Amino acid sequence: MIDFRLGPESDAFRAEAREFLDRVMTEELEERVYRTGVSHDDDYRAELRDRGWLAPSWPVQWGGQGRDPLEMIAFQEEMQRVHAPSYGIGTTMMVARVIRKLGSEALQEEILPRALRGEIMMVLGFSEPEAGSDVAAARCRAVRDGDEWVINGQKMFTTNGHIADYVFLLTRTNLDAPKHKGLTTFLVPTTRPWFEAQGVFTLSGERTNITFYNDLRIPDRYRIGEVDEGWKVMTVSLQDEHSSGFASHCGALVERAEAWARTTVTDDGSHPVDDADVRARLMRAATEAEVSKLLQRRAAWMDAEGITPEAEGPMVKLFSSEAIVRMAQDFTEMLGPDGLRSYFDPTAPDDGRIEHAMRFSLGTAIYGGTSEVQRNIIAQRGLGLPKPT
Repeated sequence: MIDFRLGPESDAFRAEAREFLDRVMTEELEERVYRTGVSHDDDYRAELRDRGWLAPSWPVQWGGQGRDPLEMIAFQEEMQRVHAPSYGIGTTMMVARVIRKLGSEALQEEILPRALRGEIMMVLGFSEPEAGSDVAAARCRAVRDGDEWVINGQKMFTTNGHIADYVFLLTRTNLDAPKHKGLTTFLVPTTRPWFEAQGVFTLSGERTNITFYNDLRIPDRYRIGEVDEGWKVMTVSLQDEHSSGFASHCGALVERAEAWARTTVTDDGSHPVDDADVRARLMRAATEAEVSKLLQRRAAWMDAEGITPEAEGPMVKLFSSEAIVRMAQDFTEMLGPDGLRSYFDPTAPDDGRIEHAMRFSLGTAIYGGTSEVQRNIIAQRGLGLPKPT
């Protein structure tokens, strides 16, 4: 039977994380992250490193704290609640986990200690301009030349690629093999000649990048996994991506909207919460936020029990991302014209955070695989339905 309570250890870890975030997540840091569009801060990463929180779920012998999945969900809920600049840390540790499982001993020795010391950032090079979420349709080519590989192509949505040290790159190494069979993954140092990152700004103001690889050469020691077996490597990383959700973003948005409705004074001296339509909107959003949280905790419980949430993880991502889109739209309508005032505009309700939520939410249905991808995974792995033809 699933117990949605996370337990006293998780509660204690949550309290510790919240106290930490109350100190480090200043308005100055929040605004700097927003103005630059870069969800990363070196000082914040150093603070996490000093607490051993870059990879708290890792075994102690690997430099972690051995935190279980239920403790980690509490930790992640707090980080997400305040929009902590953790994306670069998250992708770095995602790639580090892949290297820990599938990388050569030499690559582990070179990369993992530096990742756990917060000295490097690793980012994801999966999507391509003409492939989108269908990452197996990769055209970026890697051709072997002795003990080196020559890489040509481009990747889209390489977030933090302009400040990264390495790109976890999916390439096509066999043109004659079936779509999922001729792929190989590499860890590409961005210091190599003929690597370039160009900024692309999203609707929410986030900076991502299109990255270019033009006759870029890397030694074979930077290969992760066997040649033409890159899809097996990808399944390890994509399981993490497909299980990520936005439940805490939903909950925080409901809290802000409710605070606005309770404290704002209208022209007739009443509060918006006195209006039945406002209460109905808050009720719908609170319900969806709670469902998102329970779905996410179910996936964490399965992980703690040693059960891979193959369909349940994508359910979290699908429901919570579409829920935050619905509630952000609903709250923008609820606020009326004031809801369109920009983030950090002092005259905007809640400093414009609801306006920003509207723009931010639209990307959540794309990050980590579109809603269509998640529906296909749920249908095939959860319901046993055939692949679409």
